[in-house]
Amino acid sequence: MLEKSVRPWLQDNYINLLSKKLIGIGIKQPNLVTLASCFVGVLFSPLILLDLNGLAIFCLLLSGLLDILDGTIARQVGESSKIGTVYDIISDRVVEFSVILGLFLIDPQGRALGAMFMLGSVLLCVTSFLVVGIVSEQESNKSFDYSPGLMERAEAFIFFIVMILLPAFFNNLALLFTVLVIYTMINRLVECRAHFRNI
Repeated sequence: MLEKSVRPWLQDNYINLLSKKLIGIGIKQPNLVTLASCFVGVLFSPLILLDLNGLAIFCLLLSGLLDILDGTIARQVGESSKIGTVYDIISDRVVEFSVILGLFLIDPQGRALGAMFMLGSVLLCVTSFLVVGIVSEQESNKSFDYSPGLMERAEAFIFFIVMILLPAFFNNLALLFTVLVIYTMINRLVECRAHFRNI
């Protein structure tokens, strides 16, 4: 949702400029930026367990920024590649797992069910996304573009931050997170079905 409404404005006013500045100082390898995004994001888990909440939130936001910058740098230097997309998708999942793991480990007994639901919903949503992409590519030369979902990565990060700031509501937020992710998955499967009917 925010991907459609806020991302273009951020991209035009800040991300493109920041990317050019990074390229200007020699940071022009998008895969290294992806690796940095993954590393910084993974720091969330130990930081949250050390009760360094502010630093954990900073690392999460920095990881998200780097995740945007890697693709922008790749396009600006002409190094967009399929393997870069693979690295980016894997990096995103590693960071999300680290975040949910850290939130779970704060109170394993009290948060087990909520964390399990969150991981399960992410697994189902990503699996549906990838499988539909594979089948679409095999069955037709006509591309299939998803419309922006209700729960994208930006919304997930907002949930993670609120879970840090309001720890007493973790399980409630985890349930809402799960419902919204599953809704996004179902909505995209409906779009997919309509797409295949028209080809």
